[in-house]
Amino acid sequence: MARVQTHAEWEEEMAGKILRLIRHELYLDLRFLEPALSAFAYRREEGLPALATDGATLFFSPEPLLRIFKGNAFFLGRAYLHTALHCVFRHLWLTGSRDPRLWGLACDIAAERVIDAMEKPCTKRILSWLRQEAYAALAAEGKGCGAALIYRWLLKKDDEELLALAREFHTDDHRHWPKEGEQNAPAVLQARRSWERKARQAALELERRGGEPGEGQKLFAAQMKAASHRRSYQDFLRKFAVYGEEARLDLDAFDLGYYAYGLRLYGNLPLIEPLETREEKKIREFVIVIDTSDSTCGALVEGFLNETYAILSQKNCFFDKFTVRVLQCDDKVRKDDTVHDRQELRRLIEGLSVIGGGGTDFRPAFSYVDRLREQGELSRLGGLLYFTDGKGTYPKKRPAYRTAFLFLEDYDEEAAPPWAMRLKLDGEEWLHEH
Repeated sequence: MARVQTHAEWEEEMAGKILRLIRHELYLDLRFLEPALSAFAYRREEGLPALATDGATLFFSPEPLLRIFKGNAFFLGRAYLHTALHCVFRHLWLTGSRDPRLWGLACDIAAERVIDAMEKPCTKRILSWLRQEAYAALAAEGKGCGAALIYRWLLKKDDEELLALAREFHTDDHRHWPKEGEQNAPAVLQARRSWERKARQAALELERRGGEPGEGQKLFAAQMKAASHRRSYQDFLRKFAVYGEEARLDLDAFDLGYYAYGLRLYGNLPLIEPLETREEKKIREFVIVIDTSDSTCGALVEGFLNETYAILSQKNCFFDKFTVRVLQCDDKVRKDDTVHDRQELRRLIEGLSVIGGGGTDFRPAFSYVDRLREQGELSRLGGLLYFTDGKGTYPKKRPAYRTAFLFLEDYDEEAAPPWAMRLKLDGEEWLHEH
């Protein structure tokens, strides 16, 4: 005799069918997002008022999902797309040192702004007055659609305004977003990398389709660009990591069987001991050069250093003993600050006073670093980052260490030296957001 299906099992089965139906309807209108829409595994979780994700799984509570589908199926479609866009734009992994509650609201507004601009049958709705006002205010201030810029806009709001915006834009639940300190967990890194690939696929598919992009597609592309700038900068910093031994038990290389066998055979004398050091790939010595010419303002420098600090403060980034030299240079080296831990770097940023204002000449900074290496002060230099607008005189000779120029705006690719790594940053994304 066949087993009778329970009501809870029936609810879960129907909820899964609804989610697959919603995904199919979204795909018909937004084919370029197919990799993102089909990325989730579905899992039941009681007590959720709406959808939620950790980047790998879409969590749902069957009873409210069935109730919402019966009363407002259109909302569920937008909620599914909203949650997918959080992952496409990497909102889950960019919280950093921001207020999580405020960051979540900024991400909700960013996602909804893109959806509202798409003008597709599966997304189109009448905009409330509050939404119209919010979008107009962001446009009037010249704020892009990126969550980081919206976060900065929200910092100016009082509690009553924030509550009204939260009521208007809240769509999904963020309880499964990685918390501070969890960003380097293997599962979190795997989910993030997977979404980076899916985001690139979606962007390439949108570009392949050609034609004149609508407002929604333009906003989507702008958010993709903002997210890719941040990820690219993190990848740049990883290139300066080097292998080295650090005092730490290496349990991965320790065979517990031999250890236990020795204790059984000889009493308190194990055959092997755990390794007391392990090889790590981290940053040991590093130079940051800041272009302090007239075209590089103090706010941009502060934003760049804050972003660098947020990335370098992540777990397992530095060796226990490290050296970071922060040079300020226009046509000559104006200041040299040395830090050996994150607290010193934080104090340096908070008390930063930009010195310079002349023309840009990149050569003095390289000559200065070369002298430090000759004097033995930088014996294990991982590399040099030069934060600049790119308008200056470059050295002709390739240095003996890895070098990257981080440009604030479009730069002359022919003038930039071929031996240097290069990356164009979106400085506006970083201003005062930390």
